[in-house]
Order: sequence, then C-alpha cells, then structure tokens
Amino acid sequence: MHEFGFERRNRTGKIRGQYHMGMDSSSLPTGLGIDAGGTQTRWALAAPDGTILAEGQVAGLSALQIASADGRAAVQATLAQLAAEVPRHARPLRVRAGLTGYGGDAAPWQALLAPLFDLPAAAISLASDIEVAYLDSFAPGKGYLVYAGTGSIGAYIDVAGQFHRAGGRGVLLDDGGGGYWIAREALRHVWRNEDEQPGSWRDSPLARALFTSIGGDDWAASRDFIYGRERGQIGMLALAVAASADADPAAAAILRRAGEELARLGNALIARYGPRPLALSGRASSLHPSIAASMRAALPATASLTHTVSHAHHAAARLAAASDSSNHAKQQ
Repeated sequence: MHEFGFERRNRTGKIRGQYHMGMDSSSLPTGLGIDAGGTQTRWALAAPDGTILAEGQVAGLSALQIASADGRAAVQATLAQLAAEVPRHARPLRVRAGLTGYGGDAAPWQALLAPLFDLPAAAISLASDIEVAYLDSFAPGKGYLVYAGTGSIGAYIDVAGQFHRAGGRGVLLDDGGGGYWIAREALRHVWRNEDEQPGSWRDSPLARALFTSIGGDDWAASRDFIYGRERGQIGMLALAVAASADADPAAAAILRRAGEELARLGNALIARYGPRPLALSGRASSLHPSIAASMRAALPATASLTHTVSHAHHAAARLAAASDSSNHAKQQ
C-alpha cells in the first residue's frame, strides 16, 4: 500500500502530531515511547518491526514535579494531552517512558499513565530520559553520550547494563553547558555589567535579546522570570544567547565555554572507562556551531565525536514495541 503522512494541528495551527499511515496499525502490538524533558515531551508510536507509526510533542515535564500537588497536576494535564494525541486506532499495548529527573520510583508514574491508555501498571516501564537517549545512540558498552538539554550529563551504559554518569546532578549544582547554564551565565554577565555601568545593556546585543525574551529590562522582570519560572522555561533563554552570538563577543564566549563544559563530561568518562566513540546530542548542543566545535577542541585529538540529533522517543517506542511483541510471542 502506498505510504503517506499527514499532520494534525491544534486550533492555533501548531503541529500536534504526525501520523504515518500505510499499514493496519490497529492489529499490531504497538509500543508507545515517551521522552520527557524540561522544555518538551516527545512521544512516538512504533510497530514491532521498528516502523514509527506516529509521533508528536507536548509541553515539557520533569519527574521532580511529582513531589508537589501543583507539579503533579501540571504533569497530569500534560500526560492527558499526550494521550489525547495518540491515534485511537493504534493504542499501545506497552509504554516505555524516559523522564528527566527520574529517581527510580515507578509507581506514581504507572498510576498516572496506566488509566490514560487502559493498561495494567506492569505494561508501563520507566527509566531516566538519558538512559533512553543513550540507547538511541549506542548499544551498551559501545560509546559515551554527552547530552545537553536544559541540563547536561555524560552517560555510559556498560555491557552488563549498568548506567554510569558524569555530571547530570541538577542545574542548581552544575549541569555545565546545558541550556539553563547558558541562560544563567548570560544573565549573570549582563547584571554584573549593570552593577558596574548602569544602562550598559542598551549597547549589548546579548542583553537586549535576553530582556526581549524576558519581557522587561529592569531587575524586577529578570528576578520574576528567574525565580518564578520552571527550569525548562529558563533554559529557553539560551536561544536568545545563541541568536546574539555573532554580534556579541560575550554571548560567543559563553557558548564556547558551554562546549568546554560538555567536553569535561566526555573526558571524565574516557579517563574512567577508556577510549570509546562519543556522541553529542540534545537541543542545547545544536544552538550554535561553536558549542560542538569548542567541545571537539577540548577532547583528546584521538577522540571520535559525532554530533547527532536525538530521537530518544523513537528508541523508547521501539523498545516498548519489541518488548510487547516478545511477550505476545511467548503467549502463543
């Protein structure tokens, strides 16, 4: 059958999900993959052979939100929107979700997800978003992933399936080179300059871009934004830093330092486990070419580095579909 795709849009015209038709997906033991980060949550639906049948994105979320009533309500609303966008003719039989900030307690997430897809809790598998992203780049034992999203982390899954990290301990402690770090460094630079030369922001492309994104040029606006927004929203300010990098030396320097911070994660893994290929991934890593370039320059000359676009939601969906296909075969 001829394959075709179409996009479903919401009332504003924004793409909500993309559907790839061409097979009777209602008869397949499909798997749903979820990749939840601070700025966006991506989902994909896969057939047992790995074909991606549908995909889309909704608002970002974090496993850390589950600890508060308001956070849990926000997560519940986001997951309900996600479930509404998954095509009803191809509802999944298993779900695999990778969540930023996930600490190993699956029960609350199973309780949220299982009713949305009319599944038993045992059909919902949870992991950190980085574990899923790693498997999108490497088989266990084959390489190191350095991921830069809102935060940053270096990851290695060994041949025994054990997960090893460098960094990735949260934006308040470190996460150098991630979007939040870039935004924080940029605002620190701007406001230190204002301490010394009030009004100097008017001559700074970086400051003007940041203040436009924040919605005001006084300290009250910056304070409310930094201390009143979710970390993913703050991380989005990195877009303004990247947009001004070609016109503002300070912005360019911050992005170069971001690459050096990401190289530190790769170098730490190489020192601990030996030389292996590295993959750089995550939205923040693609903000500007100088990030990957400065990371490469700070790695050993012999190190192999590939800059990739992450499709962790595809990897999660394929894992879910393969797991369900295997269970289905055992029952025959």
